[in-house]
Amino acid sequence: MQQLETVPYLLYEPEYETGILWIKFNNPEKLNACIGASERRGTLAKVGEYMRAGDDDPKIRFIVLTGVGRGFCAGVDVKGAPGLERGDNFLGNGPQDGPDDTRQGFLYGITKLIKDINYVRKPTIAMMNGVAAGFGMDMALACDIRYGCENTRFITYQQVGQIIENGGTYWLPKMAGIGRALEFAFTGFLDAERAYQWGILNKLVPSETLEDEVRALCAQMLKSPPITQWINKRNMRHALDSNLETTAVLTSNAAYILNSSEDAKEARSALMERRDPVFKGV
Repeated sequence: MQQLETVPYLLYEPEYETGILWIKFNNPEKLNACIGASERRGTLAKVGEYMRAGDDDPKIRFIVLTGVGRGFCAGVDVKGAPGLERGDNFLGNGPQDGPDDTRQGFLYGITKLIKDINYVRKPTIAMMNGVAAGFGMDMALACDIRYGCENTRFITYQQVGQIIENGGTYWLPKMAGIGRALEFAFTGFLDAERAYQWGILNKLVPSETLEDEVRALCAQMLKSPPITQWINKRNMRHALDSNLETTAVLTSNAAYILNSSEDAKEARSALMERRDPVFKGV
């Protein structure tokens, strides 16, 4: 596996004894606002790079995205940071050549990076310890599961005069329904309780137990074969834009393959022998 280049404003913390990779936004003084975006060392680019590294690491089973301090991720840092200002060569920024060049860069840079979170093979969890605004909201929505607390807040791009983008327009109506999604779009703000009631948060717990709840979830998922989790995820995400017949073909094909996998054999043996299974992801 290629050596991973880390940055101080995004932490990469594998915890092999639990199978959890913790990816933590680390700009707490600014509620974990992103440093840069799709540039080589920008926060968004690094989130994708870290997730791919975790996806490729056989000792990692789950990827948890969270923030240090009071915020999850407050979106882009419009003021930049010392040594990391917009246009700084450290981030690889360059001037945009007109509106179409800007649009292309946005579509194939920022939007693609956030969209790629959807395609990570392993289960992804957003542990939402605080505000998720703009990019932060988009990245949380792209994860498989969202656990929140009383400090969780979702804020759109309206505060900078922009629409919901980067996959948010796709996911919000599917999670909450069109009426609720539009209400959020029209107001730009959603608190934790309503996000839970609307199905955007899987679970709402007190902030002091949030990490314990996420750890308990991962411990529970650890008992299932990883290859089964991966294929369930792939099938369900594809089924969202499909129909019953196509989904039946997807699941039938996958079930036949899974039946002969080593993990499936181990699951059946462990069940019969009344012991904990040991899975290998094959």
